[in-house]
Amino acid sequence: MIADLLASLRPAQWTKNLLVFAGLIFSQGFLEPGLIGRVVLAFLVFCVLSGSMYLVNDVLDAERDRSHPQKRHRPVASGRLRPGVAMAAGVGLLVLACAAAFALSLRFGIVALSYAALLTAYSAGLKHVVILDALIIAAGFVLRALAGVVVIDAEFSHWLLLCTILLALFLTFGKRRHEILLLEGGAADHRPILEEYSPQFLDQMIAVVTASTLMAYALYTISPETAAKLGTTQLPLTIPFVLYGIFRYLYLLYRHDLGGNPSEHLLTDRALLLDVALWAAVVVLLLYGR
Repeated sequence: MIADLLASLRPAQWTKNLLVFAGLIFSQGFLEPGLIGRVVLAFLVFCVLSGSMYLVNDVLDAERDRSHPQKRHRPVASGRLRPGVAMAAGVGLLVLACAAAFALSLRFGIVALSYAALLTAYSAGLKHVVILDALIIAAGFVLRALAGVVVIDAEFSHWLLLCTILLALFLTFGKRRHEILLLEGGAADHRPILEEYSPQFLDQMIAVVTASTLMAYALYTISPETAAKLGTTQLPLTIPFVLYGIFRYLYLLYRHDLGGNPSEHLLTDRALLLDVALWAAVVVLLLYGR
């Protein structure tokens, strides 16, 4: 049972919570041990928080998950883990994570509680509202980034907000497209909202957010405001890594019919993993090399 509970927390998905480090890096506080410690604690809180939401969602979606060729093997959907146990563990971890968040700071606690409320509303019914379902998932990523900012009392950049929400929409629409093609006629049985989408419609939205994401990041790097705040005009050197990362993901999505699990691709696709590592290394060098 413990092994099934741990599996249901989906540790592989915790890479999404690395977004809480964005505020620390771009506020140039990465060399201050006190700030690093607070962000690490914030990361752990969001790992517990997101894991608890996965448990609750698995209970609510158990019947539909059984019609999915991959999700049917999850502990709750397969019957290995009783729904009552999973729900109790999920609620308990949710309360624990929120209490820990408020112990860190009031503002961080409010962000964590907002994340929990948003994802609960999503699981309870908003995931059945077309387009809004994708926007809510994107908002969850924005709250992760915001959490990393408020926990160290840094200034929240509107560029961070814009780039995060566009990138999250890019990944979400790619995931929806993968699910439709994978499940074919049974897509609506697994996730009713998929009936409102089509591959062609999703292709158009992917094209829009792809261009928007690249443009937003490019404008961020060349902005005089960014140069003044970060003390460098060389951030455009990181644009090629962002271009390659997005194009690599599109390649996996369209040529290899992947895209259903962006976190897994980040950990298993060597080219994508190397690209992200190089981008991070160049950013750190530009911001802290002096």
